[in-house]
Amino acid sequence: MAFDGIYEQVTKRFPEIGVVTLDAGYKTPWICKKIIEDGRIPSMPYKRPMTKAGNHEWWKYVYDEYYDCVICPEYNILKYSTTNKGGYREYKSDPSICKHCPTRHLCTASKQCQKLVSLHIWRDFVERAEDIRHTPLGKGTYARRKETIERVFADAKEKHAMRYTPYRGLTAVSNWVKLKYAAMNLKKLAIHSWEERLAPLRGRIFMLLQSFFYAKNPIPV
Repeated sequence: MAFDGIYEQVTKRFPEIGVVTLDAGYKTPWICKKIIEDGRIPSMPYKRPMTKAGNHEWWKYVYDEYYDCVICPEYNILKYSTTNKGGYREYKSDPSICKHCPTRHLCTASKQCQKLVSLHIWRDFVERAEDIRHTPLGKGTYARRKETIERVFADAKEKHAMRYTPYRGLTAVSNWVKLKYAAMNLKKLAIHSWEERLAPLRGRIFMLLQSFFYAKNPIPV
């Protein structure tokens, strides 16, 4: 729900962004569509399918684009029925066939003996994001996420008590979180400023340590 506002705010400030790296929770048809249509590349991890344990795997239901139907693991046809308000195209099986199917217990628990498969109208964008995940660009950019933003979350939880909040209400909690991240940004600014001041001295310190080491351990000629 919060993606659109944050995405517009960040891309407006940094229009040169070419790759958008997100967590698996953001791997939805609308988000993938918005990023790709904006001319950017979505970099997202594998998202585990939310299917019932013990049933047929999701990839056993194959979509036939030419005939616009779904083929079940027993090679029966699920025909297109309707498109619901959520933007999903519904494909339903023939109850008379499913009633005598030997693997019906692995497929559906419907009393009508009917299997329903839903495919989003923008599923092609999700498949394109899945293809990018296997490329060197997708692997490299997502690997950077755990080194940057995930470390910020970890520091907030472990060092700044962000695992819980003592406040109630959206306004109070928002102000509390902003104060936490302001403190983290000030700490990061102080560290970077100190490193910049220390940089000219590093060469001198290295030379002193090197000369001290050779003085203690002279190299035989």
